[in-house]
Amino acid sequence: MTRRSDKRWLPRLRSWRRRPDNMARGGLAVGMAAITDDLVACTRQLTFSAPVTHTYHPLIYARSGYDRYVKCFGDTPKAVVLVGMNPGPFGMAQTGVPFGDVEMVSRWMGIYTPIAQPEEVHPKRPISGFSCTRKEISGRRLWGWAEQRFGSPDAFFKQFLVLNYCPLVFMEESGRNRTPDKLHASEKKRLFQICDQALQRSIEVLNPHWVAGIGGFAEKRINDALKGMNLKTGRLTHPSPANPKANRGWRKIIESELAAMGIDLPGD
Repeated sequence: MTRRSDKRWLPRLRSWRRRPDNMARGGLAVGMAAITDDLVACTRQLTFSAPVTHTYHPLIYARSGYDRYVKCFGDTPKAVVLVGMNPGPFGMAQTGVPFGDVEMVSRWMGIYTPIAQPEEVHPKRPISGFSCTRKEISGRRLWGWAEQRFGSPDAFFKQFLVLNYCPLVFMEESGRNRTPDKLHASEKKRLFQICDQALQRSIEVLNPHWVAGIGGFAEKRINDALKGMNLKTGRLTHPSPANPKANRGWRKIIESELAAMGIDLPGD
């Protein structure tokens, strides 16, 4: 594996802050698209060593789904931004939408776009796009709660937006998902530098009062990346079925956690 020194990466990362503000030319979605372009340009140059054998870049092959999501729901300032860890194999990896369970994205959000293929497909993790029949349980719980509580997507996204910290999917030879926190230290350092600055820029564009990590990893990353930005930050229980706490009534848990933060919900 070819390794690049940190010094070769930092000039590109620092140049992000010198770019003109795209928001003046077409709204927040334009600014978010510029951030995504830079995030793609930087992350596609990274390489990862064993046990990672395949790395998917949904912001490349599923960019149409992500762009549609941001254009429809991320073009206005938000009171609360929720941040997940990275795409799931049956969620954003298929649709391009964070926590993007196919049924919730297509039926509730009204997003349905052609999805291409990763450069190298793991035989046990095919990309079927919106034809994928596997459920993304975390996404069903998150977006199902939003639908039940807010009704329409417009009502939810008027206050909230959901992003992922890391845009990449990592897989081992067996097809097992490998989370970003399990990468080698040098690989994490380069990846987190890129993702930290993308998150910083996104928060500057969206201008929320609150940024909450969905799970412990995301909470740690937002606290490190957004230090000194005068924001309120918090943590929500991750809705994954692998999280025993989430299997004991996740909707009640998240509403209790949001209430403890002082985030108002409709009907309260």
